Amino acid sequence: MSTTDTSAGKNRETPEPSDATADAADAAAGSRLSTAPREETAPREELAGGPTLGLVGWVRWFWRQLTSMRIALILLLLLALGAVPGSLVPQNSVDDMKVEQWKKNNEALTGIFEKLQLFDVYSSVWFSAIYILLFVSLIGCIVPRTWQFAGQLRSRPPAAPGRLTRMPAYTTWRTEAGPEEVRESALALLKGRRFRAHTVGDAVSAEKGYLREVGNLVFHVALIVMLIAFAAGQLFKSEGGKLIVEGDGFSNTLVQYDDFRSGALYDVDDLAPFSFRLDSFTGTYEETGPQRGTPRTFEAGVTWSRPGEKDRKSVIRVNEPLVVDGTKVYLLAHGYAPVVTVRDGRGKVVFNGAVPLLPTDSNVTSTGSIKVMDGYRDAKGVKRQLGFQAVFLPTFAGHGSGTMLSQFPALKNPVLALNAFIGDLGVDSGLPQNVYQLETRKMKQFKTEDGEILRQLMLQGDTMKLPGGAGSITFEKGIKEWASFQISGQPGNGWALTGAVAAVLGLAGSLFIQRRRVWVRAVRGADGVTVVEMAGLGRSESARLPEELKSLALTLHSGAPTAPEKDPEKDPAAPAGPVPVNDSDDPVEASAEGAEK
Repeated sequence: MSTTDTSAGKNRETPEPSDATADAADAAAGSRLSTAPREETAPREELAGGPTLGLVGWVRWFWRQLTSMRIALILLLLLALGAVPGSLVPQNSVDDMKVEQWKKNNEALTGIFEKLQLFDVYSSVWFSAIYILLFVSLIGCIVPRTWQFAGQLRSRPPAAPGRLTRMPAYTTWRTEAGPEEVRESALALLKGRRFRAHTVGDAVSAEKGYLREVGNLVFHVALIVMLIAFAAGQLFKSEGGKLIVEGDGFSNTLVQYDDFRSGALYDVDDLAPFSFRLDSFTGTYEETGPQRGTPRTFEAGVTWSRPGEKDRKSVIRVNEPLVVDGTKVYLLAHGYAPVVTVRDGRGKVVFNGAVPLLPTDSNVTSTGSIKVMDGYRDAKGVKRQLGFQAVFLPTFAGHGSGTMLSQFPALKNPVLALNAFIGDLGVDSGLPQNVYQLETRKMKQFKTEDGEILRQLMLQGDTMKLPGGAGSITFEKGIKEWASFQISGQPGNGWALTGAVAAVLGLAGSLFIQRRRVWVRAVRGADGVTVVEMAGLGRSESARLPEELKSLALTLHSGAPTAPEKDPEKDPAAPAGPVPVNDSDDPVEASAEGAEK
């Protein structure tokens, strides 16, 4: 068995087309392997004589630039870079208090940041412009490519080029099987390998790998879906926070939120009607080792219901929210709420309840304030207001330790440190206040008989007496815990997730699937022996193409084996002169050599 490698020498049995015809056929063979728009250059006359574009020409040029893949990638990069300051700089849409604090700490930069809209990045003019341009660019890129790809699906693979030896993967051999028989076998083989194949003249044309372009289009469509989903999520979102002490509840109405933010098109009447009560909070921590203090259990037991329905029990954990009619209730944080009782000088209880304090470190050292706004009268019977600055330690290191920081997040040795003020809390001024901070400008701090500031470190059950018969405050037994929740509705989250998954799948398809074409030509030579040529062409260079052609050639060769060599002296019909013969009898060797060339 012998093979003829026409990549090394011309087969005299096959008539050679002219160069012009071959070049045209080669160009047609490599066409339509991609739906990427063609790069258009200006005519030489325009380049030599300067720009002659009119208004319409400039509009077309701008549109072609905007819808090019290069500009789309640049806009995508700018969008990612534009989101960076939104993560580093406090945003008005997230936390107004942090924005105001940042402005106070960085007064020199505040004016510049405000002009650049860095406190409202995602609603700024420049970020919106990038967003809209990217959206338009993707649509302008996808629509024509989709129509072009649909046309490719309706068309057939192009005819074989005149010179298959020019292809990156090539093999040939001679067989005694008839050309029609070889072409029929090749057509059946290629269709069995899921190629789109048909016979054109003396060759079979086949193509495979359309899913590459499908993946490319899916990727870009998925990006548009994600952009729309993010935009819808920002316009129709609702998000609020609520701190709830054990035993207290929450109803999903606007006035119940501690803070509430919504999109520009959101209607508060669309809040899902439901309510829930915090029955208990459970938090356990690692007791020993390098991970001491690390949370192990972090869950809130709640009872919730819709109007007119029975109560239901649920447990909310981190990243396992309660979902009610599309609204999700997330568990964010937790802390302690010491129970205190405040009495006036006559012994009347003017305040009794759990006071939530905010953690300042991982061991839940907590600070806050206790405000007695109504019902209090001093020793002379005058209506006044009381305020206490509080520090709570779940696990106190002990007297003489020299630290006022908790040593462990759980309630091992809880203490409450207080100092007291009397006067006007400023809550009636009409100005907003932080409920966890004490406004002391119009208040006087209590002092002892020695003139020192009144402070006391209290265990559960201890009472601090206020000087001058002004009353007392008691740290009651039975510390409660609180949990903070985020109640949010994000209508675009599902679409955004779908788009993200589709984008990953589409990108994988466009990267790992190769668009390729295979041709099989079978013609009868002058000596009556059929010459078989096989060639492959891919959109990009890949070692898989020669391997695939090798597998196809071996299968086809098994049905149309190499013809025995003929002696020219005994057979006058044999071609005059020697035919270049490959050293190997395996047609695959020629395929490998063609790929190298």
